[in-house]
Amino acid sequence: MKAIVFTRYGSPDVLEFKDVATPAAAENEVFIEICAASVNPLDWHIMRGEPVFIRLMTGLFKPKRTILGCDIAGRVEAVGANVKQFHPGDEVFGGSETGGFAEYVCVPENKLALKPANSTFEAAAALPVAAITALQGLRDQGQIKPGQKVLIDGASGGVGTFAIQIARSFGAEVTAVCSTRNVDTSRTLGADHVIDYTKQDFTRNGQHYDLIFAPNAYHSIFDYRRALSQDGICVKAGGKASFAGMLVDMLLGPLLSMMGRKKARLMLAKINNRDLVTLKDLVESGKIAPVIDRSYPLRNAAEAVRYLEEGHAQGKVVLAVSRH
Repeated sequence: MKAIVFTRYGSPDVLEFKDVATPAAAENEVFIEICAASVNPLDWHIMRGEPVFIRLMTGLFKPKRTILGCDIAGRVEAVGANVKQFHPGDEVFGGSETGGFAEYVCVPENKLALKPANSTFEAAAALPVAAITALQGLRDQGQIKPGQKVLIDGASGGVGTFAIQIARSFGAEVTAVCSTRNVDTSRTLGADHVIDYTKQDFTRNGQHYDLIFAPNAYHSIFDYRRALSQDGICVKAGGKASFAGMLVDMLLGPLLSMMGRKKARLMLAKINNRDLVTLKDLVESGKIAPVIDRSYPLRNAAEAVRYLEEGHAQGKVVLAVSRH
């Protein structure tokens, strides 16, 4: 099969479109012909091996897994002996740890769900990591409730565009923070208020929020606390991924949370069948829809990763995968 392969860390130039062995499904896995995949910041962090601590998981000197890609959508070709939920011909979407930038992939049964009936494969592939990060960040870590004032810092990216819609589906009053060119999009997605960060610093304008969700956490933990209400919660799901920054978030956040009523939490999304089904239901009910900035053919994955890495994508960047 064709796949995007990298055997050393570096810029998108290390990504190669080449032939590799087609995988075979284990007993609990589903063998899928990929129709679409999407690109996430995690992909370029793994590609570059940055920040350096990520190499403790991906390989110290060279990548252990040589195919990028977490989000996929496609058709089931075969299933392992222990798989009960899926059958050949099913249209599915979910998360792959073994490389979604390819024509075929094997995915554990518990990381898949049936594709939303009203979604294209590209739209379904845009869902898993970004939408589950927004869902778990708001619902589980943020404990979102109807009527709360919720602020989304970094509202124009893949996670942020889903977070606006998901927060609205919970009945929250949503404030989106984005750049000037994304103001209209945030309003279209349902934000009640929009702050242009090039004109106003929400951490210093005197407003307070019950929940701040920061998929692009460029402010310090002290800035976020200043903008929280007395019992508010700040959930960080990304941003400046330096070792020092991660260390501060992991140590200082819990410490400050114990010292007062304001809470700070750091999260990492976990793809699972239950939440994928929740997303499927939200899409089919019209409550959320992916914002797709650009689509590239699989062979141009390096260009897609480079574009996402520049930081100007409005929503998701996807790969169209076709063997024909």
